[in-house]
Amino acid sequence: MKKIKKYLKKHLTKDRYHHTLGVAYTAVAMAMRYNPDTRNSNFIKKAEIAGLLHDCAKCMDNDKKLKICDQNNIPYSEFEAEHPYLLHGKVGAYIAQVKFGINDDDILQAITWHTTGHPNMSLLEKIVFIADYIEPGRRPIPELDEIRQLAFIDIDRAMEKILLNTLKYLEMKGNPIDIMTQTTYDSYVKTL
Repeated sequence: MKKIKKYLKKHLTKDRYHHTLGVAYTAVAMAMRYNPDTRNSNFIKKAEIAGLLHDCAKCMDNDKKLKICDQNNIPYSEFEAEHPYLLHGKVGAYIAQVKFGINDDDILQAITWHTTGHPNMSLLEKIVFIADYIEPGRRPIPELDEIRQLAFIDIDRAMEKILLNTLKYLEMKGNPIDIMTQTTYDSYVKTL
């Protein structure tokens, strides 16, 4: 963990670093709540690692993100090419693997999908996605306190609420919406 934190301090802004620590803390708390095997704390450790590394490429220059994807055959959509800030999850998973030797697919996928989500997310993916939204330092957003409670009661309803709020926010701001966010939301509406 020390090596990861040292890297993050060097590559993230002070605010992003504090956000990252908040996400890791929240992911650990949620992992303790939802741990599928209470005799094994490995799931909690995975949540902490994914939480710490989820934004490790966030402050990287957008051209560099695209270059890393191109040089390493990391696929991206036309939408992501036009909005390369969205690639920080995919590039972050690449950094986790190459820089820190993390080969656990569940951790790598949680890092990859923490921004848009995707249908049929794993438990760890949901935890990191939600932790990113509800961490203690998050600036106030509509229904945040309700979602924070819901996250520890019904993880799928928390996912649906976050996705809906995200779509409403992007629409209100006139920002483009990644089709994967909409697809993920639609999948939750269908299953709930």
